[in-house]
Amino acid sequence: MKVTINDVAKYAGVSIKTVSRVTNNEPSVKQETIDKVNEAIKALNYQPNLAARNLAGTKSYVIGFIYDNPNAYYIIDMQNGILSACRDRGYELLIHPCNAKSESICEELTALVKHSRLAGLVLTPPLSEDPRLLQALDDMDANYVRIIAGSGAEGAKGLTVLVDDRHGAVEITEHLIKLGHKKIAFISGDQHHESTKERFTGFEQAMKRAKLRLENDYIIEGNYSFESGVAGAKQLLAMKNRPTAIVACNDEIAAGALFAARLAGVDIPAELSIVGFEDSPFSRQTWPKLTTVHQPNQRIAQMATELLIDNRREQQQLAPRVFTPEPVVRDSSAKPA
Repeated sequence: MKVTINDVAKYAGVSIKTVSRVTNNEPSVKQETIDKVNEAIKALNYQPNLAARNLAGTKSYVIGFIYDNPNAYYIIDMQNGILSACRDRGYELLIHPCNAKSESICEELTALVKHSRLAGLVLTPPLSEDPRLLQALDDMDANYVRIIAGSGAEGAKGLTVLVDDRHGAVEITEHLIKLGHKKIAFISGDQHHESTKERFTGFEQAMKRAKLRLENDYIIEGNYSFESGVAGAKQLLAMKNRPTAIVACNDEIAAGALFAARLAGVDIPAELSIVGFEDSPFSRQTWPKLTTVHQPNQRIAQMATELLIDNRREQQQLAPRVFTPEPVVRDSSAKPA
C-alpha cells in the first residue's frame, strides 16, 4: 500500500500541515520538528507527489536544465550534478536540449518557463553567454543561474558560476613548455563558446610569457568534436615544420588528434605530445591516456543548482563562485625528441 502524508504525520506525531511545511522547505519550522518529520519520511520511504505539490501552491519545485552541447559526457556530468542538488532539496529536474543558434530560442525558452512553471533554469554555454536570451529572461523576471567561462566578477551578473578556463590553459601550456617544447600548436573549439576564447587566451599568454613565437599556421580553427581533432592533427602533421606538441581545446578534440597521429605512424608522446582539457572519460579511454586539465563538471553543476534553489531573485547580487581547473599529467606528454 502506498504511504501517504497522513501516515507520515501519524508516525512523526505532528499534523498533516506540519509535514507539508517541512516537505515544502517552508521557514519557521523548528529543527526538532524537521528532524522528526524527515525521520518518518525515511522510515516509511514516503515519496511526495511533486505534481500535486506544484499544483497545490504558488511555488514551483521544478528546475530546468537547458543546454546545447554535442559532448555527451559533459551533458551527463551536468545532469548528474543538477539532479543531486535537486534531490537534496526536494526538487524535480526537467531537461530541455535546444539549438542555441535558433532565431526563436528566446521565445522557446520563455514559453518553457511559463508553461512548465519552472522554479528556475540552469544555463550552460553557449546559452548562458547569450545576451539576447538573458535579457528575455530578465524581462519576465525568471530565475536562472549561469555557468560560464571566466576568471573575474566583471560581467558576471546575477547568480553565476565561473570556470577559470584561462588559468587551466596557461597551466597546461606551461607544462609543455617546461618539458622543453617550443613548437606548440593549438586546435580550437567552437568560436561561439566563450570557453574557446578563454582557453586560447591562456595558451597565448603562456607562449608570450615564455617568449615563444605564435605561428599562425599552428592555430587551427575547429569545433568541440572528435572529427575536428582528426582533421586538425592531419593538417598539422602534413606541415614540413610540424609542431612537437598540440594543445587541444577539449579532450574530444585531443582524442581525435591522437587517433590521427597514430594512424600516421607518429609515436605519442615520443614524437608528438598531445594535451586536452576537461578530464572527461575521453582522456582515460585513449592509448596513451591523455594529459589534460581537470574540470569537475558534476560539482560545478551541483553548486550552480544549489545557488539557484537557495537564493531568490532579489538576493542574486552575490559574488560569483569560481572553479579553477588544474592539469592532470598522464602519458600523452613528454620531452620533445
